[in-house]
Amino acid sequence: MVPLIILVKSGGEESLPGWREDFRAVDPRLDVRWWDDPTVAAEDVHYVLVWDPEHGRLKNYPNLRVIFSSAAGVDNIVGDPEWPAHLPLVRMGGTETARRMAEFVSWCCLSLLRGARRMALGQEQAHWDHFQTSSTAPERRVGIMGMGNLGAATARMLGAIGFPVSGWSRSRKEVPGVRSFAGAEEMDAFLQETDILVCLLPSTPETVGIINRDLLNRMPRGAQVVNVGRGSHLVMDDLLAALDDGQIDSAVLDVFEREPLPDNHPLWRHPKITVTPHLASLASRRERVRYVAEAIASHEGGGTLPNLFDAKRGY
Repeated sequence: MVPLIILVKSGGEESLPGWREDFRAVDPRLDVRWWDDPTVAAEDVHYVLVWDPEHGRLKNYPNLRVIFSSAAGVDNIVGDPEWPAHLPLVRMGGTETARRMAEFVSWCCLSLLRGARRMALGQEQAHWDHFQTSSTAPERRVGIMGMGNLGAATARMLGAIGFPVSGWSRSRKEVPGVRSFAGAEEMDAFLQETDILVCLLPSTPETVGIINRDLLNRMPRGAQVVNVGRGSHLVMDDLLAALDDGQIDSAVLDVFEREPLPDNHPLWRHPKITVTPHLASLASRRERVRYVAEAIASHEGGGTLPNLFDAKRGY
């Protein structure tokens, strides 16, 4: 049996032995090579697992069958004007990815609820800042923008904690226990009952800058924001202005237009913002390997591929 070659560009070349070991445990047919392995001929490459391939690189593999993103987003792949758009592009998924996102957003909402940023600043300054928060989870309404697989899993976990949860998306999504809003005509009603806004939208031309001054001003005064979607969703200057005037109380930001966030960026020291390094839903390497190997086995057997990127929808 001819081995199937998969090139990996995720985690640095030093991570390759780990990728190989995990793939070998799931499917020994897969010959795992590093992205820049000079011994691999372009025509021998069947699959790639990548996050940020150089522009123009993917078009050079004439026998490439499927492109796998090593994360839930595909922006760094489809941003290449020459990427082979005729090929299937699979976004990272699986139950662990959804669970990790749900856990992370639950942590964000609880952190905002209990004033975790204030406590962290107190510890940093060795200041015993004894304070009491004003509400509990059932009194703080969470609104999730983006009700796909990740949004639905997040909504279920937040509801189990006790938060009232509503969801907004382009088309109506029905999730038990979650009030559903859809389309621009229902955005106002959604925002009016959202105390903690969670952005889980995909990256499309329509969602760029969606969290702006106008949107923030339509939320209840003292609302809070969690952005785990894309950095492009948020107009940062508008959020900072809303924090300064008290319209928005605090925020947790996991994604940014420039990553890594520069070490001299003022967000690092903002007293009302918690910065996290884009790790909300990153599944373990073992889980990502299992997901990719199972998808390859399905594809080789004539079956379907999961979580396919749809160029018309933009995600």
